[in-house]
Amino acid sequence: MLKKKNYCNLSGMCAKIDSIRQKRKEDGYFMDLYINQKQQTNQSQRPARQRLAPKRWQRLGIMLLAAGLLAGCGGGQQVEETETTIPQLVLAEETLEPTQSNETVMALTPDGPILPSVDGVEADYSDPIPDYLRLGMRHPVVAQLQEKLMKLGFMDTDEPTDLYGEVTMNAIKIYQRQNKLAQDGVVGPYTLKAILSPEAKYYAAQKDDDGDDIFRIQTRLYELGYLATEDQVTGHYGDRTEEAVIKMQDVNNLEKDGKVGRKTLNLLYSEEVKPNLLSFGENSDVVMAAQERLKLLGYMTSEPDGNYGNDTVMAVKLFQSRNDQIVDGYLGPSTRLALNSQEAVPNGLSIGDSGDSISRIQEMLSKLGYLSSANITGYYGSVTESAVKLFQQTNNLSVDGSVGAQTMTRLTSNDAKKAPVTPRRPSSSGGSSGGSSSRPAQNNPSSGGTPVPNTGSASGSASALISVAKSKLGSPYVWGAKGPSSFDCSGFVYWCLNQVGVRQSYITSSGWRSVGKYTKISSYSNLQAGDIIVVSGHVGIVAEGGTVVDASSSSGKVVHRSLGSWWQRNFICGWRIFG
Repeated sequence: MLKKKNYCNLSGMCAKIDSIRQKRKEDGYFMDLYINQKQQTNQSQRPARQRLAPKRWQRLGIMLLAAGLLAGCGGGQQVEETETTIPQLVLAEETLEPTQSNETVMALTPDGPILPSVDGVEADYSDPIPDYLRLGMRHPVVAQLQEKLMKLGFMDTDEPTDLYGEVTMNAIKIYQRQNKLAQDGVVGPYTLKAILSPEAKYYAAQKDDDGDDIFRIQTRLYELGYLATEDQVTGHYGDRTEEAVIKMQDVNNLEKDGKVGRKTLNLLYSEEVKPNLLSFGENSDVVMAAQERLKLLGYMTSEPDGNYGNDTVMAVKLFQSRNDQIVDGYLGPSTRLALNSQEAVPNGLSIGDSGDSISRIQEMLSKLGYLSSANITGYYGSVTESAVKLFQQTNNLSVDGSVGAQTMTRLTSNDAKKAPVTPRRPSSSGGSSGGSSSRPAQNNPSSGGTPVPNTGSASGSASALISVAKSKLGSPYVWGAKGPSSFDCSGFVYWCLNQVGVRQSYITSSGWRSVGKYTKISSYSNLQAGDIIVVSGHVGIVAEGGTVVDASSSSGKVVHRSLGSWWQRNFICGWRIFG
């Protein structure tokens, strides 16, 4: 007895391949590939004796398939079948072996490969690149990924590492958000290739974005007066944020597109940004109130008059540096809030400080006969400290050698006593020793540089600075954090210096390029333990034996590591605080 069965034709197989190709995911995961071809037949009507062993099905099925392909397998063609012929063709489920590092993934014709590729990732690794990069994984390609994310503005600049940590994952999420991808922080081959591509786009925040980066942008817009109230700092890029960005771009002569891209982001944190708030040239009762408060705290060296002049700018900057504010000289919302709070830190100029405020104090001391005019240098050294102690002793103040609120008030008053004709020896209680009355001499750098400089060992204050820095190893990296439990790179240096008595204001890594008041080190090979090293977009503390302690965005924490070639390539300058 003969039975007739329909079998698939060549066009059906091609359609099946096209279907698989269309369904592949964007990251091209190396999936198990299987093809299962079944005949749609009522199984209950088939005799049990027609069901043969699977291996025999495959052998005879392949023969029938080959014969059908050679004959053209027309859509309506049928095959005669007896009781001894195979009733069904099955290509059994099969799992592919994992691709080895020395294997090539072959193309599946007719239209090319359906499996992914990492072609274009320029690296030669002994270990194959993982299909997915996830939190906690290590691989050399992560360093290449981090370097590109830093160049594109998604990560703070740092020496790249092979660790896929939280900071890297958060940067990937922002990249995914910008490129309308699922924000899972996971990198597949397609995403990796897209980021490393020369066509990858720079960071840009825009309307309807959400995230910690948006919160930081809004905080800065609020500080500059472009967002009216603090409750508008939400982490969501809504209409008000877009309007604030457009206003900021208009005032600063940028393209008014309402997006925070490369130019807008760089300007936001620069000293050149124009605010939408009280600044130089203003004259009002609000300015007068701020000046009176600055005077009370010991920051103003002149009488309040309601005019926002140079004296007020200097006083505001000094206040900001002592109270963890961005030093820009503007009376923005956050500065005014800190100024009027009970926790406002009063002024306390002391040895090691420098700037225009120091010059003004030295001028007043000189006018009263406590300091020679030759020592008006703008640097608070041991000679200036001695003059301040003598002034305090003569005017019945606590003798500590620093200019605080009481000393500043008496120094700027009309009843300040002049220096005695025969100067009395000042009390030695309080204060600190060391330093000089003039700005420290510049270092005489030698030419050249080595991959790992011989930074030697540290002693005294430099050793104390390194010990404080090392005490925070492992503390998490958080953008904008200034301690004591988390840090970014500049916040880490700021916190460590202040712990050892160095009155250093908070400045960004770019601000460290021209801080000015310390001994500048222009040659990489001249770095010593205890110096501050400044590289492009990053800053750290030089330690013993050619190492550095810094808050690392690529590692996601404070680390102690070697001063390798990356630091040499990106070296800008160093600053010697001690010695």
